[in-house]
Amino acid sequence: MESAEQRYLVRQDKRSDDNKPPVFAKVMRSKEGKFEGVSFIKNKEKATVMTIVQAEEVIAWAAKKKENAAEYETRIICVGQ
Repeated sequence: MESAEQRYLVRQDKRSDDNKPPVFAKVMRSKEGKFEGVSFIKNKEKATVMTIVQAEEVIAWAAKKKENAAEYETRIICVGQ
């Protein structure tokens, strides 16, 4: 059985600007808990902590829905990183 540990964040770094700080995913969900999308925010403490499956869903959504997704390196990190 797969563990449902929620200890991952999704981080984006702009490829063309090393001086720009990273942004972190904040997941938007409906009242029923259905995934609706993602906002990327600067505040790491307010970012959504999620399972690895949820983090992979966020990366797939960002690659498909964000117009400028190719400008960013999107990756999953552990909360402590």
